[in-house]
Amino acid sequence: MRAVERDWGIAIRDFPALWDWSVAEPAKFWQSLWSFAGVIAESRGETVLLKPDDILNARFFPEARLNFAENLLRRRDHADAIVFRGENGVLRRVSFGELYATVARLSAGLKSKGVRAGDRIAGVMPCMPEAIVAMLAAASIGAIWSSCSPDFGEDAIFERFGQIAPKVLIGTDGYFYNGKSYDCLAKLAGVAARIRSVESVIVVPFVEEAPALPGPNAISLADFLADREVAEIDFAQLPFDHPLYILYSSGTTGPPKCIVHGAGGTLLQHLKEHRLHCDIKRSDRVFYFTTCGWMMWNWLASVLASEATVLLFDGSPLYPEPGVLFEYAAREGMTFFGTSAKYIESVSKSGLRPGETHSLENLRTIASTGSPLSPAGFEFVYEHIKKDVCLSSISGGTDIVSCFVLGNPIGPVWSGEIQTRGLGMKVEIFDDG
Repeated sequence: MRAVERDWGIAIRDFPALWDWSVAEPAKFWQSLWSFAGVIAESRGETVLLKPDDILNARFFPEARLNFAENLLRRRDHADAIVFRGENGVLRRVSFGELYATVARLSAGLKSKGVRAGDRIAGVMPCMPEAIVAMLAAASIGAIWSSCSPDFGEDAIFERFGQIAPKVLIGTDGYFYNGKSYDCLAKLAGVAARIRSVESVIVVPFVEEAPALPGPNAISLADFLADREVAEIDFAQLPFDHPLYILYSSGTTGPPKCIVHGAGGTLLQHLKEHRLHCDIKRSDRVFYFTTCGWMMWNWLASVLASEATVLLFDGSPLYPEPGVLFEYAAREGMTFFGTSAKYIESVSKSGLRPGETHSLENLRTIASTGSPLSPAGFEFVYEHIKKDVCLSSISGGTDIVSCFVLGNPIGPVWSGEIQTRGLGMKVEIFDDG
């Protein structure tokens, strides 16, 4: 609010006034957000919004050139960039410096295989560090990332990736869920055989240290990266709306539909939501329970652009007992806990009282999405998890890879209600009449 007042010489008295201004003056709002968030770009250009009255042809920042990955890899010190906990008990840490170095090596490897801007890279991955590494390596080149959760069947994966003709398929040998391990190699081989565009299959070990390779064009990640020196990444500077992600509709009305998201819009939306609506700062440790088949994974990865730590978990959130995620939160000093209304309901029914059993003094925000959070869910959080937390019931969608309605860290929380509409989002609600 103070930045907007400085930028434009206007008085913003409260959050509703800021929202009103953001939708009345979208070009000014997004220009201020760009500066406030410190977007890294080769150029921004003079034009912020072109053809604002033509919804099909309107364009934001048409003269800008930037790279999404460069914005997420801005921090390169020895602090935790990613912490990963698997259901099988594995705990790994990747520093910001290590993350940059690994992305640099994978980016160089992909380039050596002929990957160029506009090519597609597909991943069948658990919610593990290598998924973020692969996405960033693709984005650094200008290749387009698309991912599925490893619990998808072969046909479900083919229904999605078969539409986008990926050049490289990156997958894991398996995953863990609810105390069991599941093999992925057979379906990786099946998908690669069915999609003729796939030239290379990169296998990331997870269940086994040295898994078998699914086919003659397959290689382990370690071998793919072997002998590749760490060098400065030559981040491709691309138009603001250059494709970044391909996500998919649910498939309930036929085959899943491809939804393409641009780099600049995704970056600005996520920076807005993280910095303003979620109060995420450089020192924060941010968690969202998600899989690589849900847009909240893309949302979570963007936390790196705020130089905060991404906390990943893969497996059942209730195994071996309902408090596993709260134990993770306490151990890692989690400041932002993202989950679903269904999970909060499950914890409530389990009899667990996390506020009594776990040290959650660092936790400032709990976000819930996936379905509406009931008043009983609100009451459980404040009575049995933490009394002084900002509980944000948020909602958005795959179609915008972000949110329509969000939290507001400077506003009140009312039981059973969503706090606010997203800044710059002219969200309106209509009844049956």
